[in-house]
Amino acid sequence: MQCSEFHNRADGCRRAPETAAGKKAALPRLPGFRLTTALLLLCGAVLGPTAMAATPQAGGTLRVALDGDPQCVDPQQPGNNTALNIGRQITDSLTDQDPKTGAIVPWLATRWKVEDDSRSFTFVLREGVTFADGSPLDADAVRANLEGIVKLGARSSLGSTYLAGLDRVDTPDAHTVVIRFKDANAQFLQATSTMSLGLLSKATLAKSPEERCQGQVVGSGPFVLQSFVHNQAVKLKRRDDYAWGSSLAAHPGRAWLDGIEFRVIPESGVRTGSLVSRQIDVNTSVLPQDEKVLQAQGLPILARSNPGLVYSLYPQESLPIGGDIAVRRALVKGINRPELQTILSQYQRAATSLLAQTTPLYIDHTADLAYDPEGAIKLLDDAGWKPGADGIRVKNGQRLTIPLEYWQSVTYLELVQQQLRAIGIDLQLKKSVIGQVNAKRDSGQLALQFYNLTRADPDILRTVFLSSGRNVNFRQPAEVDDILARSATTLDTDTRRKLVDQAVTLLLRDGHAIPLVELATVGATGKNVHGLHYEASSRLQFFDTWIEK
Repeated sequence: MQCSEFHNRADGCRRAPETAAGKKAALPRLPGFRLTTALLLLCGAVLGPTAMAATPQAGGTLRVALDGDPQCVDPQQPGNNTALNIGRQITDSLTDQDPKTGAIVPWLATRWKVEDDSRSFTFVLREGVTFADGSPLDADAVRANLEGIVKLGARSSLGSTYLAGLDRVDTPDAHTVVIRFKDANAQFLQATSTMSLGLLSKATLAKSPEERCQGQVVGSGPFVLQSFVHNQAVKLKRRDDYAWGSSLAAHPGRAWLDGIEFRVIPESGVRTGSLVSRQIDVNTSVLPQDEKVLQAQGLPILARSNPGLVYSLYPQESLPIGGDIAVRRALVKGINRPELQTILSQYQRAATSLLAQTTPLYIDHTADLAYDPEGAIKLLDDAGWKPGADGIRVKNGQRLTIPLEYWQSVTYLELVQQQLRAIGIDLQLKKSVIGQVNAKRDSGQLALQFYNLTRADPDILRTVFLSSGRNVNFRQPAEVDDILARSATTLDTDTRRKLVDQAVTLLLRDGHAIPLVELATVGATGKNVHGLHYEASSRLQFFDTWIEK
């Protein structure tokens, strides 16, 4: 059966409601997505958007502080939030996802239909849309983008996984695109809302990945990239003929702002001081120690819990220590997560699973993450890791030392280091820069990886852990691979929930991931900034933002 937004609920589908603009807004058709749960979780996650005053004012350049160099401004390539906060402003997507409800709604596609088995997706495109270089955004441009993302392979760390198993893309006319997969692809409709599948001009696609990273990117978004200087600034200017905002946008036409200037300010105290003294308008990364200072000044705080994978440690299992299952299981048991909560932001929480609580199909795994230092010690003792003179365990002359190189601005890793030392594990921390960490990651040199990954769909598990995919652990195929693969093909909510739960259970049991903290993106703005908010993946959306003069 062909299931589209025009079938009724008796067919197992839902009718799209009429928006204020009279356009049909497709209801979510996310397999495995329990809408009532998502409504509660996602609504609760939006903690404090900036106020929207009655009369927006056009003009002005917004000064926005980033906590690190974005490295790559091509929205199809990077996965770090700093880069994606920029990429979101210069590219549009086929669909959008409501951050409050999780619903998939129209953007460049005015309507779509999905075959019952989720192997085929047909999108009807909005007419009159162009890229900033004047070229048309038509069906052939969509085809070229999707095929180009597949060719990027690992360079498109997120997008290429969303398109795994792509069979072909047909363009029966200039405004219709039919995307077919070899197997059922339950996550694809949500993936079309992400900037990782955002659309770029054909001229951009002809550039090398390196050229695109360094700023030669042209999208159809409300802003155009003007300049990019590493470790200093990224400047965007408004596109004056823009007229195709998402159906979630609060206003039609072009953006209110003349431009956006992103400034790289790594020191948190400097970002806070700059916001208080009005040298910047937005701080995209507020650390816990700065929250009270900003609140005392009466400055608006923006916070939203990120769906997807929580901040975790991922052992490299092709290396001797990471390949020792006793060590991995001891790492899970040796971390006191409730104690981490004492130093976290009021907007963050200790991990209760590998998935954040705002992720559809989340199930609490607190019991699997219980603090059990005696159990961890027994595991290590039984595996032959005996305490050395300084308390750090030794086996066959090798100290139980695990280096962790990371780039994120987090405060709790030192506490994790202390907790692990108490069971005889020497976690050696090294704060570095993102480019260096990523280079070592890509060459398999990191004994431990540390990151979170934001996505409002549990398929993020398959993306990261599947042994035939990214395989973050460099591990051999195992039982969990079959479960992850099956979870991506079923449309039945209960079946998918059970498979996701089984996968999380196995990943935690064998220490393939050591969850630490559930991330909340926390930022702050000046009192004169209005209309700034997070989109569904907790990246900033500036289209409705304006500056009160």
